[in-house]
Amino acid sequence: MPQESVEDERFHSPPAIAITMNSIPAPRYLAPFHPKEVPHFFTDILVVGGGLAGLRTALAIDPKCSVLVVAKDSVWQSNSAHAQGGIATVLSEHDSFEEHVADTLTAGGALCERQVVERIVREGPERIRELIRWGAHFDTSGDQLALGREGGHGRDRIAHALGDATGKEVMRAVIERAEKAANVQLWQNTFTIDLLTCDGVCRGAVVWNHRHGKTLIWAKETILCTGGTGQLYRETTNPDVATGDGLAMAYRAGAELRDMEFVQFHPTVLYIAGSSRHLITEAMRGEGAYLVDRSGHRFMPEYDQRAELAPRDVVSWAIVSQMERTRHPSVYLELNHLDPAVVRTRFPGIAAICEKFGIDITKDRIPVRPGAHYMMGGVTIDMDCRTTLPGLWAAGEVTASGLHGANRLASNSLLEALVHGVVAGEGASRAAAEVDDDFRAISLCNPRVAPTPENLDLIDIRNSLKSLMWRDVGVRRDAEGLTDAVENIDRWSSYVLADQFYDPGGWELQNMLCIAQLMIRSALERTETRGCHVRTDFPETDDAHWLRHITFRQEPEGRGTLP
Repeated sequence: MPQESVEDERFHSPPAIAITMNSIPAPRYLAPFHPKEVPHFFTDILVVGGGLAGLRTALAIDPKCSVLVVAKDSVWQSNSAHAQGGIATVLSEHDSFEEHVADTLTAGGALCERQVVERIVREGPERIRELIRWGAHFDTSGDQLALGREGGHGRDRIAHALGDATGKEVMRAVIERAEKAANVQLWQNTFTIDLLTCDGVCRGAVVWNHRHGKTLIWAKETILCTGGTGQLYRETTNPDVATGDGLAMAYRAGAELRDMEFVQFHPTVLYIAGSSRHLITEAMRGEGAYLVDRSGHRFMPEYDQRAELAPRDVVSWAIVSQMERTRHPSVYLELNHLDPAVVRTRFPGIAAICEKFGIDITKDRIPVRPGAHYMMGGVTIDMDCRTTLPGLWAAGEVTASGLHGANRLASNSLLEALVHGVVAGEGASRAAAEVDDDFRAISLCNPRVAPTPENLDLIDIRNSLKSLMWRDVGVRRDAEGLTDAVENIDRWSSYVLADQFYDPGGWELQNMLCIAQLMIRSALERTETRGCHVRTDFPETDDAHWLRHITFRQEPEGRGTLP
């Protein structure tokens, strides 16, 4: 049975069950490297991830510190840039911090940490004003910001931009500012393979790109801002980069991960066979759109009195249930009762996407179904955004911060990225100032292993993994499906994790398998329904046994010190 973990006094949270993963052999480092064979780069602070959390972190770092931001793809390829709905914050005289806090705690299934929620909610207005000073153009109504409402919110408090393209506008402003920062370098299209550790301290990372191959980056402090895990699922709103790399590399390095069973499924993802799965923002329902089934029946009032504005876990459950009841692959969003001019002005991006498939959103129903959207779990951080691994900090979706609990309240994600980006950047700056400037490379290497004789079809394994996760670890789960998933993942991992690969395709798959193991074992362990974790064989919430976190931590082996 799992053993009770000893709580770090910095982490104020419900009790935790610690699970040690020793059953599957996993390498400490994914790729071979030797310090005499690769270039070295030195920086005061390394930021891994180029989304909103990563760039806001970089901008919060003391200008006296050198900063390197490493982005896996273009900085435009992140969940932040694709965000539609907006940023939740208290900007109206009819709203209050207390109400925003209460809505967040309610959505979080009693696993939020109030102190974290309070701070992030109260700092929200200043972060919005800061973005405006930096040139971000939010939508207005008269001389005030236009505020929308989304599921789980009791007030209109969602600040949005370009109608339904808030992330695009916010990222434009932040990217422009980061590019002008004299102390910040940005490496795009650079894959971070692993964190470098020595004597239990993070010392930087080993990265790869087409131009230089592998590079060892040595840093006084390292900050993870790598986003989530949506690409583990067949149906997802996430871009291709969201393969859980940061969570996997942190786990291999010995950092604690928490709440890995809590994956949020967005209720409304455009479902057209053969097309990409485009997010249909929750703001549509906030503006009055109805959810109807194949026969045109509006079904949400039968599942929850809040109807279409219930929290995402409730709406996702209802949609899946209605799809089964009607034996149809989707339900539909209906807006034809709303003012067409308002609809087109408010949702220009979605209108353009739907028009490509012959759908006029002011007249036609939009086919939708749930898709994996956001990871509530992640690397455990404290109030200062420190992880349990010295020298490593984290911000954004890669973290389990205590803000979201078992289910994230809509539009709190960009808010968290902004607030914790500042906290992490300022904290790492102070820590880096205490490290001597003559820090050097450490003699670390990871030897090559004999290649496996079989050429693996990585795409086939990846597709099988995504289908399995959608089928057995999706909106609804049970012991039979989860047990089957464990057996399949363990079998694939036994030969995929033992191999060494030389490009991102292999490393991504290894990361996906690593994180899938943790997600499935957490979901199997939590024998209750809470937030977005729905166990059909344990449909009730069980506070007596499960008002607690599940944590994973692996002691790293094979540190690779040179002989």
